[in-house]
Amino acid sequence: MTETTETPVGQYPVATATDERPAGEQAELLDALRAARHFLRMTARDLDDEQAGRRTTVSELCIGGLIKHVSSVERTWAAFIEFGPSVMPDFMSFTEADYEQRAAEFRLLPGETLAGVLTAYETVARATDELVSNLSDLGVSHPLPPAPWFQADTAWSARRTLIHIVAETTQHAGHADIIREAIDGAKSMG
Repeated sequence: MTETTETPVGQYPVATATDERPAGEQAELLDALRAARHFLRMTARDLDDEQAGRRTTVSELCIGGLIKHVSSVERTWAAFIEFGPSVMPDFMSFTEADYEQRAAEFRLLPGETLAGVLTAYETVARATDELVSNLSDLGVSHPLPPAPWFQADTAWSARRTLIHIVAETTQHAGHADIIREAIDGAKSMG
């Protein structure tokens, strides 16, 4: 079970481990994912909503949008672990509206707040942690859905899917760190 506590800066809840942690490979994968989440959330410390939505590079990326995107990615891939490709979008039939909706994941939209996206991210994180903690076999796999970026007839195990979630979170934590440094010079490390 995971409980929620406030961080020293009080801006977002943090999952804290309890005695019910899994052991072995599941624990190692969750530790890697929790570390990546920590660095992503750290980029949002002490920011207001305007700063969290600010683009500081030529890209469309902002810290609030990156947190929204990573939440969506983690939620979708966790559902894939549990239910298979039926929960994934039909990537081969994406419409212009689908691409616009996906692009909106990378922005903090009117009415959205940094606190709101961080709370949503924490909810996703708790659900993923619970799912992984209760998996009996990390080797169980599902076929990937058809998509231009997946090789046909490929399956991913729960293990491989979790590695993908960790990689996605880590990559975007790096993006967010660059954006944050451009806002006010703050860095996650160093």
